[in-house]
Amino acid sequence: MTRIRFQRSLDELKEQLLVMAGLAEQSIQRATEAYRTRDHSICDLVMRSETAINRLEREIDQAALDLLAMEQPMAIDLRFILSVIKINADLERVGDAAKSIVERVHSMESMPNIDLPVDIPKMAALAASMVRKSLQAFIEGDAEIAESVLTMDDAVDAMNRAAHTALTRVMSEEGHNAPQALNALMISRSLERVADHATNIAEDVIFWVKGDDVRHSKSIAKSEQKAAAKAAAQAANGQMDAPAEDKPTE
Repeated sequence: MTRIRFQRSLDELKEQLLVMAGLAEQSIQRATEAYRTRDHSICDLVMRSETAINRLEREIDQAALDLLAMEQPMAIDLRFILSVIKINADLERVGDAAKSIVERVHSMESMPNIDLPVDIPKMAALAASMVRKSLQAFIEGDAEIAESVLTMDDAVDAMNRAAHTALTRVMSEEGHNAPQALNALMISRSLERVADHATNIAEDVIFWVKGDDVRHSKSIAKSEQKAAAKAAAQAANGQMDAPAEDKPTE
């Protein structure tokens, strides 16, 4: 395979992934609209898109594996293909999350539409924005854009925690509204997972462009901070507990 043909194959692989990305992002937007409007025709569109996403996942994986087998690429091209394989898997899981949301919407069909203490559309907009931005980073090969996605994940996590607290309270105190609250809680968790997948995509872009593996860097940094704080506290306690030196008698 000549270099020109190989580069053309890489471009085609990228285009396939972007088609899948468009379907995954659209599915999340439609699933959120289905929740907001309780429109089950939109749910059907999401379910059909999920089938197309699954088919594309298989095709993209096969194309990427074929390139690895035939060309044995080195350095940045190898990182690109490996990143495509991983991003492909995360996009498929975004489609799964959209499917989970519309399944919850279907289960709410016979339930009254009530106000719940959670802003699902706002959370969905932020998660979808993360997906969109991570894909922009992929299209442009821009590690800085990818790094900005990583900082957005905390906001979605905070919204999910707040939703869990508020909706658990509803289930405890308003038994008649517990089914709606439970479904909203599951939808919130699905959106939190979408944000996680967007974060994974951003990390893969950073790996492709810079060769840096930043996976789990946040949790590692937190662990190091906790260890440092614990060590400092132990050192301080040791100084406080140490007996004072005897003063010489005059």
